[in-house]
Amino acid sequence: MLNSDDVLDTQGSVRRANLRRALQLVFRGRGVQTRAGIARATGLTAATASSLVAELIDSRLIVEGAQAASTGGKRATTLSVDAAHHLILVMVIRPTDARLALLVLDSAEIDVRTIAYSAESRDRKLDEAVQAIAVDYGERLLVAAAQLPGTTDGRKVLESVQLGWSDVPLADRLEAALGVPVLLVNDVDAEAIAEAVGEVQSPGYRLFVHIGVGIGAAVTIDGQLAPGPRDRAGEIGHVQVEFGEQARLCRCGRRGCLESASSMTAMLGEDFTDAMGEGEVTVLARAVDDVIIAEGARALARTVKLASALLDPTEVVVGGPVRALGERFLDLVREEADYLATGTTSVPVRYARGGTNPSIGAGQLALSSALGVQWSAEQLSGTGADGS
Repeated sequence: MLNSDDVLDTQGSVRRANLRRALQLVFRGRGVQTRAGIARATGLTAATASSLVAELIDSRLIVEGAQAASTGGKRATTLSVDAAHHLILVMVIRPTDARLALLVLDSAEIDVRTIAYSAESRDRKLDEAVQAIAVDYGERLLVAAAQLPGTTDGRKVLESVQLGWSDVPLADRLEAALGVPVLLVNDVDAEAIAEAVGEVQSPGYRLFVHIGVGIGAAVTIDGQLAPGPRDRAGEIGHVQVEFGEQARLCRCGRRGCLESASSMTAMLGEDFTDAMGEGEVTVLARAVDDVIIAEGARALARTVKLASALLDPTEVVVGGPVRALGERFLDLVREEADYLATGTTSVPVRYARGGTNPSIGAGQLALSSALGVQWSAEQLSGTGADGS
């Protein structure tokens, strides 16, 4: 893989770094990049650029396309991402179901499989689904990522209240079935990356908050995660924000947690699940007392205000199923947080864009891990966005 640098192999490390640079230029080139363009952009010789391109073609990472427009001499041949071979498997694991999608290198999905399970059948059904994919696509698999609720160090599920998992070596188990590297990622981290990677302009320093059955947060800097040293950054759902008579019992056993007031379950009732579509959530929301929605917005605003004072982000983005509550909920959050504590400044709060392919965040992490490159906003604009 292009991202497996060996610090003892200086020449090989430089070569892989140049391959990543060349590949990234092709990813961003929208099918018009050329060998000469790579040489100009990198400062490498034409011969070196051609050698890099030849290796990337042999590795089935890029392909030659049509001839570029003439600039007076021999017309150059354009280069594009090879979407006919390597695959990235993205597994979105939730408490009652999982979505397994296979993406080609240009980010398009070619196969999506959804499985439902109970807590008792989850492991068995996941293993069966992964083994079936290994049989169908094993020779083409490049890397895989599993997105899930809970904390992870990339190899183990450290703790997931929603899944009932603690210290589970999930990556090892999946790698044994697939035969390719597997990384684990928190679902909110993946959502924050997906929000950032699809933007044309650099998103800067951002606080992302997901609200569904659970609540979590992530900080990204120019689309890259800013994790804590113990892989616990953003675990805000069970921080106490309400006290006294207002403090409701939380599923964790304590009272007054943010989730007990501002999660979608707290606001819409136990009928809500993360697997619901936006239309279904909207129907539930219409039947809810405005007072309950206001209480949820107030508790969230307190958290947003404090986190913004600590982190000084350029903006706060709220994502997840909560978008179905519409502007009335977000307006309440803004109103509650719209005061200037001494020494602070106002921070914009908005909803996530929505409509993003649910595989993109974890898929981008897997792509970066394997090849050290990023998708462009132009590539992602062509992916399916129905969230199926």
